[in-house]
Amino acid sequence: MSYIAANLVKTGGIISLLIGALSACTSTTVDEFRQGETGIENHESIVILGRRQASDYETRSEFVDCVGEHMGNGTNSIRVVPEQEFVDAMFPWFEPRTAPLRTSDLEKLMAEEVVAQKMDEFGVRYIVWLDGFTETSGRTGSISCTIGPGGAGCFGFGTWEDDASFDARIWDVDSATSVGTINTDANGQSYLPALVIPIPLIARVEANACSRLASQLKDFVNGS
Repeated sequence: MSYIAANLVKTGGIISLLIGALSACTSTTVDEFRQGETGIENHESIVILGRRQASDYETRSEFVDCVGEHMGNGTNSIRVVPEQEFVDAMFPWFEPRTAPLRTSDLEKLMAEEVVAQKMDEFGVRYIVWLDGFTETSGRTGSISCTIGPGGAGCFGFGTWEDDASFDARIWDVDSATSVGTINTDANGQSYLPALVIPIPLIARVEANACSRLASQLKDFVNGS
């Protein structure tokens, strides 16, 4: 075996050991607060909307879509109206600047004949408002990359912490009341070891928050 090949095998072994030792992990907590009875019929649907009135952040549409996809699949799936389709059809009542902030605002909206008609066409029984974001903190370490006569490579180590925190507020359209809130928080440590090639080990905090929140929401809306 050549010197170069031997070093590649050695480096590969070290990288494999690092991956095993530094596998990114995530912890997720879910809290539910119920304020009313829930249940949904086969002909009814829900719509999941992201809150975007804040000045310093907005709930990502990708996270909203993720929760909707999870709720629309699997056991006890629920029909979910796509966010953008709903917002476009209900223009301008659910644009960020005009969207109802309280159930009393929803009650006033439902008094508008065109709004009530559109809601009925979609079969919307519940509106779920998602509010939150993912934050990265605690970055440490460094990685440097060089190019020389013997080739190129990166060496070093980096780590950071990700925290995904989201709230889901469930409104019953029929009664124009808030029936509950679900809080989800997922955090984890990510790593970036580099021995010739950087290999990111990413904690999937937002993906875990999405799946856990969707599962809890599905049970909540179904009345489980």
